[in-house]
Amino acid sequence: MTPIALIRHYPTAWNAEARLQGQTDIPLHEEARATLNGLKMPEPWSAARLIASPLSRARETAEILAEGRTVEEDARLVELSWGDWEGQRAEDLLADTSSGFRPTHEWGPDTKAPNGESAAEGWDRLRPALADIAADETPAVIVIHKALMRLILVRAGVATPEIKRGRLYPLTLGQSGLPSDPREAIRLIPR
Repeated sequence: MTPIALIRHYPTAWNAEARLQGQTDIPLHEEARATLNGLKMPEPWSAARLIASPLSRARETAEILAEGRTVEEDARLVELSWGDWEGQRAEDLLADTSSGFRPTHEWGPDTKAPNGESAAEGWDRLRPALADIAADETPAVIVIHKALMRLILVRAGVATPEIKRGRLYPLTLGQSGLPSDPREAIRLIPR
């Protein structure tokens, strides 16, 4: 069993505009960088292995929190694809009844945007990455995206995960990559 903690990347301009980012590579917002530069990870996570999605918003979040340590990238940790809906606002898609969009809490595992990726497809991509992280047996902090965090936390038994920025979400990975033992979120601390 490998202890891990998940952390959501800090905001981008698209987050501020409520746009669906998916796999579009949007960098961190300047305010996010400034906030992150004032924070660090608490013990024992400050010495953990750091692994990030290669999308710049996650990678840069990890690099700032790394305080000079190496950040590994894993392409399997990129966000779910929103396909044709990337760059659009959920509010606008909901107003356009021809879009087929509905609130994500109503989605099933196979629901997806046109030319996008379903939660089931995302899990099929994500689980081998988690198994590889677990095989190393080294505690790790994984900097990823909200939809992937939801997939992991739901698989760990959290019925309706509330994901906030600036927090580590600790849990355990089994050798097969299955998450378990979710614990209370831990806040990042001032530097």
